[in-house]
Amino acid sequence: MTSIKRMPWFRSGLFWRTFLLLSLLVTASMASWFISFKLVERKPRAQQLSNQIVSVVAITRAALTHSAQDKRLQLLTDLVRNEGIQIYPLEENDQVEVLAETAFHKELKKRIQNKLGEHTRFAHKVNGEDGFWLSFSIEDDQYWLRLEQERIQTDSSLQYLSWVAVTLIITLIVAALISRRINAPLSDLSSAARQLASGNQPAPLNEAGPAEIRQTYASFNQMMHDLARIDADRALILAGISHDLRTPLTRLQLEIEMAPVDDATREAVQADLRQMDSIIQQFLDYAKPIADYDVAEINLSELLKAYIKTIERDASKHVHGDIEEGVMIAGSETELRRLLNNLFQNADRYGRDPHTQQLDIDLHCSHDPEQGGVRLLVRDHGSGVQGADLQQLLRPFTRVDEARSQASGAGLGLAIVDRIVERHGGKIQLSTPVDGGLQIEIFLPISV
Repeated sequence: MTSIKRMPWFRSGLFWRTFLLLSLLVTASMASWFISFKLVERKPRAQQLSNQIVSVVAITRAALTHSAQDKRLQLLTDLVRNEGIQIYPLEENDQVEVLAETAFHKELKKRIQNKLGEHTRFAHKVNGEDGFWLSFSIEDDQYWLRLEQERIQTDSSLQYLSWVAVTLIITLIVAALISRRINAPLSDLSSAARQLASGNQPAPLNEAGPAEIRQTYASFNQMMHDLARIDADRALILAGISHDLRTPLTRLQLEIEMAPVDDATREAVQADLRQMDSIIQQFLDYAKPIADYDVAEINLSELLKAYIKTIERDASKHVHGDIEEGVMIAGSETELRRLLNNLFQNADRYGRDPHTQQLDIDLHCSHDPEQGGVRLLVRDHGSGVQGADLQQLLRPFTRVDEARSQASGAGLGLAIVDRIVERHGGKIQLSTPVDGGLQIEIFLPISV
């Protein structure tokens, strides 16, 4: 069973699992029936044929024994013409091919010998002529009685197998229809759930069918309605945050510009205001769904090269780029720009050399034939993360060491990166290289 489960088509869906199990059940049932039938009907069929053959031998022997000498030739001719029975003298030099030793023939020979005697011989071919041959005696003379093969021929196993095959094909077709009928509601539910997970609003499911299906569909439709309402409320809250918080921040920015304070105080207050504005933007970015953006084909190679030029305008930052040409990906350009911005901001905050305060970033981008997508790797050479679960860095509002806890921001940078990667159907993995720093490896599929 383990080898079957490894088959991709077997893992692909519940329909194939249900169909396979029904097929195995039906096949096993048909095989059991066929074997049982062959075993049960063998003895009654052998009994019936043996009685017929013994009767033919008895009647033939009596007719030949009691008929006049001059009438025997005519009698033999009539037996051949009317009954398909031929009588031949049994000679010692006859070329005999014995009857096949099948289970049915063994049973038939046993029953005939019980009535005609153990000396009765059987053959499939005598002197090159096919038929069902058996020996009998009249007084001291031995004879062959030949019957046409059709006289004892019953429905062959091939005929039975053909009936079984036709029945099996019809049954499997019905099993496929039953499997599709059973799995159709689950397929509809799975399709709607995938659309919902990708940020789209699926059409309400048709609440019809058995009671269990109707109840499941009704619960799912209610869940979609509640989620749509939550999304609407979230959009309203986001709009409120943007308006109600940023408006007073703008006023504060204007007031501090006009306030009679020294430059150091003004710069400190402005830095706090910029940090508050950045935190608000991070909240907005984290909560905004992918459906708010247009998905298009993006040249990731050119996007990365443009980012490198922007970063290296600062003399304290340097990027070691290894970027494959022509790496195309389908996604949201706005989202991908935000992903890169958060990755480089995270490296800028936590990945600088603790002694020189220089920022060195290794950037790698190439196609990944094994996974059928694009591999993006960003690594800094800072102090890294020691003694912590790296995957916790992807959780919102999480900082895993003292240095990161003292840094500015809301702890949403890598959480936003993880959210964007997930929206694009990708995967992200964090690791700490042996020689220090933090390495972030991202796999993105070619299309969303």
